[in-house]
Amino acid sequence: KTGGLGDVLGGLPPALAARGHRVMTVCPRYDQYKDAWDTCVIVELQVGDRIEPVRFFHSYKRGVDRVFVDHPMFLEKVWGKTGSMLYGPKAGKDYKDNQLRFSLLCQAALEAPRVLNLNSSKYFSGPYGEDVVFVANDWHTALLPCYLKTMYQSRGIYMNAKVAFCIHNIAYQGRFAFSDFSLPNLPDEYKGSFDFIDGYDKPVKGRKINWMKAGIREADRVFTVSPNYAKELVSCVSKGVELDNHIRDCGITGICNGMDTQEWNPATDKYLAVKYDITTVMQAKPLLKEALQAAVGLPVDRNIPLIGFIGRLEEQKGSDILYAAISKFISMDVQILILGTGKKKFEQQIEQLEVMYPDKARGVAKFNVPLAHMITAGADFMLIPSRFEPCGLIQLHAMRYGTPCICASTGGLV
Repeated sequence: KTGGLGDVLGGLPPALAARGHRVMTVCPRYDQYKDAWDTCVIVELQVGDRIEPVRFFHSYKRGVDRVFVDHPMFLEKVWGKTGSMLYGPKAGKDYKDNQLRFSLLCQAALEAPRVLNLNSSKYFSGPYGEDVVFVANDWHTALLPCYLKTMYQSRGIYMNAKVAFCIHNIAYQGRFAFSDFSLPNLPDEYKGSFDFIDGYDKPVKGRKINWMKAGIREADRVFTVSPNYAKELVSCVSKGVELDNHIRDCGITGICNGMDTQEWNPATDKYLAVKYDITTVMQAKPLLKEALQAAVGLPVDRNIPLIGFIGRLEEQKGSDILYAAISKFISMDVQILILGTGKKKFEQQIEQLEVMYPDKARGVAKFNVPLAHMITAGADFMLIPSRFEPCGLIQLHAMRYGTPCICASTGGLV
């Protein structure tokens, strides 16, 4: 996983499976995952003006069929560097063929339940069949309801299938030049669902297509990751990032994110030197704080308040606000530890903290799962200064680990 969406897709499907549902996830095979086996099932899909063969890989974990779509357009982008190169060569920049890549993913996701003969579960066997609910996540999957209607239901296939479209972050919408509408090979009748005009000149000026808009308009239901964020999305143009009117028109439901309580459990956490629960938290946290201070090279002192920050280093998460504020409070008896990756300028800023405040601050510009768990358990406070936050998982993890949160009053943090 590389972020919040990976957390959700890691934790939610096993929870659904535990309730008796048969659950499959479909995602690109970004790397050579060692526990995913080749099903030898190949389907041919139209991508742009080409016919492309894709192969399915499969693993079964915690009651969930994990299906991976194998194609060079996914694998070659991130060979050995999966951490931060899924959507573009660097933060904030898309690959030029992203429309083709995610068109391929949407088509493969529609094929998988019909063509894969999966027998890993003791309760279910064979293909999933056609009576399914597809949960499409963010703009990358917005073509799925369109393809369902044009490629399958128009031929009497998947007639009972439905699509629920989940907005995890309205800021990322998949806006492209209007001339690119032909790339996904959709009928002209769908132009209205994609048609979009805004005042920005990226990727082009004026008229565009907007994948997120199409997902909202064509899905059977639209939902998002917290009730308060659902209210924000329809409250005004700025909160809905110019899609508020479409969301109001189609309707939206807010369902608060949960978390993977198997991974995030201080009583069993493999990354913690001291395990604890509600009865031992007061004894364990000072020890874990000292271990954290030692691990990052801060002076070891359980009496100094230690503030933690974990998240993407970009404006949405308030990275610039945090950096500007550090000089205001760092003279106090306090330490701060920042962990995250993102925009290069923010990574450079946090990496300079140790030079500027050697006994007070540390910045780690890496994706580091063990350190994230250590910060969550060992910090005295978790700082979440987001400008907007659909739900947020950091505060859920911190509260489960007994770490008070200092949050901005926005979205799912409220």
